[in-house]
Amino acid sequence: MTSPIATLRIENTWQGEALQVRDQFKVRLARTPLGLEIVVEAPFYGDPPPPVGPMGPVDGLWEHEVVEIFVSGPGAQYTEIELSPTGHHLVIQLDGVRRPVARLLDIAFEAVVDGSSWRGEAQIPAALLPDGAWRFNVTAIHGSGLARQYSSWVKLPGDVPDFHQPSCFRAVF
Repeated sequence: MTSPIATLRIENTWQGEALQVRDQFKVRLARTPLGLEIVVEAPFYGDPPPPVGPMGPVDGLWEHEVVEIFVSGPGAQYTEIELSPTGHHLVIQLDGVRRPVARLLDIAFEAVVDGSSWRGEAQIPAALLPDGAWRFNVTAIHGSGLARQYSSWVKLPGDVPDFHQPSCFRAVF
């Protein structure tokens, strides 16, 4: 049994500018007895090309088309979960901003591309998540070169996209 459930609709760029409807996506988060269930429904761009190699953990996934879920606890720990439409993923545990303590962690993740959209489902074990009440941000990256686009559920400060801002994450449960 999953409880509670939240659906986050990502309708803006990282700077808070409205995305066109075709570029919007949604992420369903459900707290389960075993951890966190994530369901992504997003546009598929196919740009840049997917990573080379088998499905599973891939370092540098943020350089490809990806949806990222950030989960922080009450302290400095947070977990970054990156999900790709091609079935690749990256999970990093951090203790402080950009201070990884574990990376390339394996999770149950499946993704299916259907034309111009994709759907992914992931199960994140509680051991990979911070303790205490959770706060979130959900982001997406796609495109190459000058066409690279960064979307975020939470509007973020700064002159360049920086998703590692746990102080901006929000509670959803």
